[in-house]
Amino acid sequence: MSYTRTLGQHYGWLWAVATVCCAPLATPTHAATVVTLPQLDVSDTQDDTELADSPLNASSPNAASRRMSSLSSPDSASLFRDQPGFSSYAGGRLANLPVLNGMADDRVATFVDGVRISPACPNHMNPALSYIDPQSVQTATSVAGLTPVSSGGDSLGGSIIVERAPPRFARHGKILFTGSASGTYRSNGSGYAAHGDMTVANDMFSLRYNASYAEAGNYSAGGGFGPVPSTEYLTYSHDITFGMHKGNHLLALTFSQQDTPREGFPNQYMDMTNNRSTGVNGKYTGTFDWGELEATGYWRRVSHAMNMLADKGGHSATTGMPMNDESRTAGYAIKATIPLARAHTLRLGSSFDHEGLNDWWPPLAGSSMMGPDTFHTLNDAHRDRLGHFAEWEARWTPRLSTLLGLRNDVVMMNTGNVSPYSWMSSSMSGMSMMSGMGGMSGLSTDGAAAKAFNARPHGRTDVNFDVTAMLRWKTTDSLTIEAGYARKSRAPNLYERYAWGRSSMATTMIGWFGDGNGYVGNLDLKSEVANTASVTFDWHDPSLANRWQLKVQPYYTYAHNYINVQRIGSLANSMNHLNGYVLQFVNHNAQMYGINASGRYALWDSAHYGRGEVTGVLNWVRGQDMVSHSGLYQQMPLNGTLALNETVGPWTGRVELNLVKAKSTVDWVRNEARTPGYALLNLAGSYKWRMLTLNAGIDNIFNQRYYMPLGGLLVMTEKSTGQHIALPGMGRSFNVSLTATF
Repeated sequence: MSYTRTLGQHYGWLWAVATVCCAPLATPTHAATVVTLPQLDVSDTQDDTELADSPLNASSPNAASRRMSSLSSPDSASLFRDQPGFSSYAGGRLANLPVLNGMADDRVATFVDGVRISPACPNHMNPALSYIDPQSVQTATSVAGLTPVSSGGDSLGGSIIVERAPPRFARHGKILFTGSASGTYRSNGSGYAAHGDMTVANDMFSLRYNASYAEAGNYSAGGGFGPVPSTEYLTYSHDITFGMHKGNHLLALTFSQQDTPREGFPNQYMDMTNNRSTGVNGKYTGTFDWGELEATGYWRRVSHAMNMLADKGGHSATTGMPMNDESRTAGYAIKATIPLARAHTLRLGSSFDHEGLNDWWPPLAGSSMMGPDTFHTLNDAHRDRLGHFAEWEARWTPRLSTLLGLRNDVVMMNTGNVSPYSWMSSSMSGMSMMSGMGGMSGLSTDGAAAKAFNARPHGRTDVNFDVTAMLRWKTTDSLTIEAGYARKSRAPNLYERYAWGRSSMATTMIGWFGDGNGYVGNLDLKSEVANTASVTFDWHDPSLANRWQLKVQPYYTYAHNYINVQRIGSLANSMNHLNGYVLQFVNHNAQMYGINASGRYALWDSAHYGRGEVTGVLNWVRGQDMVSHSGLYQQMPLNGTLALNETVGPWTGRVELNLVKAKSTVDWVRNEARTPGYALLNLAGSYKWRMLTLNAGIDNIFNQRYYMPLGGLLVMTEKSTGQHIALPGMGRSFNVSLTATF
């Protein structure tokens, strides 16, 4: 499948400088006063692009798919929903966790404006893509499987890269004033959204303000299921970008703030009752006699709070179970691109990421279980990652090129001593409902666990090495083959290593899996190491018409020390759980294999009837734990998307069919639910008239009831009815948006 992206996605700021310097050649869009970035269809020039910049396993949604995705959902993860190898863990409606080739969340390197953002929450309710509105995204790219070392380390499955639009500048002597405003309505859940941006610039300075707002109630599932509890949300954000360029140098600074006062999580025991993120991100790009230099620096503060919304019986921070997180992240990334000769390029880079996190649960007044002291899950914890890489790309002939990269990441982690709600056991404390620990008479379950945790040193250092080797061979004018091997590694996150509680209540507050189980960390975890072999076959139209393309990518991964879980206790008959377990993170070997396929074919292309194109994606993955011999958790069953896109003058339309096979291979250790297969039909269209663009669509036209294979369990239904129910998907929704540009 072809995809369109802004020139220089990995060198976007450099291209902005080049465009400004060549302003007379740029394409004007507003009264011939604005310098804009040209567009490039990578599928037309795939064989001429660099391997590191555009591997064949990279993909990006086309314009019709992006419009449908942003119209249907306020979550930026939805932009990738029909991309090869992509799926997502369902959580809150703003916070789905990306999955590439069966590897999810921390195993995927997710970058927003060049910054990798780690979730600051024991339930991962605030992942990286939740910090950017889909209408603010200019470029969105997923790289499933083999990933160049210059695209980041400390990950296994691939990379997700989203970028805001770069600063825009006017021609010399002109002033640019431009912007847009849009409003969106979604009938299911009565969702409302608004977005606006405004730019003022001359030929040297640019200032842009961007804002967004989204709110909805609980959605209704299809087939008469009714409202799904804890699926509401409210969020708003704004950011200011200042850009400055001179000669071959460009600097951009973005100041951002996002607030999410509430977001329900139907597959978690907690909801998000506040999340405020404040940050600054700076980017510099320059060209010199020796090559190109890119540098990024960032700082971010996140204040995060969880409790129970009304669906779960909570009403304010003084009821339910308050949980707080404070996160500080900061870091830099530097990359130098040095041409060694006409056909050889060397890339050198260095990066550092600091993650500081405090996680504490205040006592609840009047509660014998949650008090009288503060529960400290992470006490001044930090995770610092220092990485360096070297990458050599060579174009041996016009038909043959290679890429070889080496990377080292040193991950340093530590946390202070921790404490439970109460150190001593009490018959009035409710501890009789919790699993015992034994051997420490008089101590509460969590008191004994805290004492054992504090008795051990907490500092850990992981020294990891990555290798990526790729070869691209243009065998004929219509077939390009790209094959390679990658050794990728990832150190445990803070909760996988340091979550220490052992009671039912404490363990069920940890975990981003939505399965109703409780989780315990492991100080002795080792880094994961995944060895992946993959090959991509790209058949395409050799003519300039570019009417068709077919990509097929089989892959195999064997992971040493894959971080999975083992059962160490049961939650049965306690806290209204049904057949839940206390699970501890452990290192097991695992394997994953599968195949991704995508294609497109232009059915017609004429001045009178416009262009009609059919597109399709098919994904299949299978994962297995080599110790427990269970399936790996939340692996998407065989699934595909078939769509017809049409463009006629100002009109574009899309008819989309989503097909998902029944999920029968599950993780029995986590008691993962099986789900039936389903088919969904969606429809969307867009019409542009002068400064106005109208988008409208219908999701799940036949109001089909279906259950999300990666949605986990509807935990509140489990508690109230004693039944395991997989999370049901959204029913029919009528969506409409209107955008005005000026």
